[in-house]
Amino acid sequence: MRISDLIAAARGELEADLLLEGGELVNVFSGEIHRADISIYGGYVAGFDCSSARKVIPVEDHLISPGFIDAHVHIESSMVMPSEYARAVVPRGTLAVIADPHEIANVMGVEGISYLLRSAEGIPMRFLVTAPSCVPATPLETSGAALGVSEISRLLEDPRVVGLGEMMNYPGVIHGDESVLAKLEVAASKNKTICGHAPGLRGRDLHAYAAALIESDHECTRAEEAMEQLRSGICIMIREGSAARNLDELLKIIGEHNTPNIMLCTDDLDPRDIMHRHIDHMIRRIVSAGVDPVAAIQMATINPARHFGLRRTGAVAPGYRADIVVMDHDFNVRRVIFEGREVAREGRLTAGFESKRLPIQSSMNVRRPLTLESFRIPAAGRIARVIRVVPDQILTEAIAARPTVMNGEVVSDTTDDVLKIAVVERHRATGNVGLGLVSGFGLRRGAIASSVSHDSHNITVVGADDESMLRSVEALISTGGGWVAVDGRTLASLPLPIAGLLSERRVEDVVEDAENVVSAAHSLGSELDDPFMTLSFLALPVVPELRITDRGLVDVREFRHVPLFME
Repeated sequence: MRISDLIAAARGELEADLLLEGGELVNVFSGEIHRADISIYGGYVAGFDCSSARKVIPVEDHLISPGFIDAHVHIESSMVMPSEYARAVVPRGTLAVIADPHEIANVMGVEGISYLLRSAEGIPMRFLVTAPSCVPATPLETSGAALGVSEISRLLEDPRVVGLGEMMNYPGVIHGDESVLAKLEVAASKNKTICGHAPGLRGRDLHAYAAALIESDHECTRAEEAMEQLRSGICIMIREGSAARNLDELLKIIGEHNTPNIMLCTDDLDPRDIMHRHIDHMIRRIVSAGVDPVAAIQMATINPARHFGLRRTGAVAPGYRADIVVMDHDFNVRRVIFEGREVAREGRLTAGFESKRLPIQSSMNVRRPLTLESFRIPAAGRIARVIRVVPDQILTEAIAARPTVMNGEVVSDTTDDVLKIAVVERHRATGNVGLGLVSGFGLRRGAIASSVSHDSHNITVVGADDESMLRSVEALISTGGGWVAVDGRTLASLPLPIAGLLSERRVEDVVEDAENVVSAAHSLGSELDDPFMTLSFLALPVVPELRITDRGLVDVREFRHVPLFME
């Protein structure tokens, strides 16, 4: 489209393509809600009045908002391809995502990122990514690939790559690790946004982290932590995911003058949740808590657009892309316009698009055979370190407990809820099996296992007995990855053959399988709302306190491996 044509349309000299007539515009620039007729030409907003238009949509008694932007998301947690992800979230008003594809990158490297970008071509939303900064996330685990400075530099040349992904290796940053700093410097040299990940970092360590040009963080779980980061110049992404739900606590930080430095994100939402709640859900929650509605919309639109340098996006104004959401006054999405064309109405897509189907590559490379011996823990002491699950959070606690021992071996204790946990390496056939103990799953029998295991995505399994653990891992290998619940036999499974993370099926089918597997886990005794999402984070050695990888237990505070037995 030529600029001269848009000028002519704004002056009424060219007929507009579309007119949204009679609505109330949430103006993210002026901070007010005012009546406006939105004329659209060539996929852009031409102006706020119109002499004629090819199509008119009456929107009286409705709010008009820019399309929502999810400031930080791992699309792999949805377990569906970008086309199905769009089908779930576009009708809810999300028209752009800043995806950090470090999940698939840890399995497939640059090829995995390219796979996602190619599969997203043609979907009715802006699918943008950040270059993963930590692949592998740490040297404490085995991943399927590694991204160095040269790979990151090449990725940052792609206009769809809008920043450097969350820098999880905060110890490497604050202690001046040369390889870590080189990644920050290459992003800065290309004027790209640098995203952070610094749970619990305070004081001088936080200042050092911010001084390294880190610009945002989505890991805050407490209001005082978030305020300290804001004071240090770090923008806050308020997160409401499936496992980490921080919105209620972080509402406390929203004030009259700091909202330009706050954004909204989902981080990790499983397929069941993307069907029912997304950024629109967060906006409703924020407004119902008493926050100014314009400020709530700004956090989901213009703020992330400016943060990531998305020119002419994030607002409804002349010369801006016509990515628009029409809502009722309860902030329920009724119509969605993408690039000037209606793509969704009343919760359903109205515009078709062609889904790209790309070849699937196997990602299960486990050294065989696995045996019961693989899960044996000799009793090498009296007191052991135990990972304690924190419900509704991805944080864990490190506790000490006397494990149950039989015939000189540690066994799962279903009475005291201290169960065996194992991480089986699946990328390089190393034969690594990290072994530990976990409390909080509540399994009374059987086992559950997942190849979705942040961030290196090895196979993680928790079980009431070694045989069930072995059976569940074997079941995952045979299906190419996913989720499984076992009790003598496979009770339910969710196959994820694309990198052990994603499915090509419709989101409804994935949701049905996910619900069946979660129900099966509940039948085994687990009382966790989402035991598989919780399981997926126990191998993430960058979030406090105690984690486990294929190489053993990790004390995240000290960023090192520690033995299972303390004494």
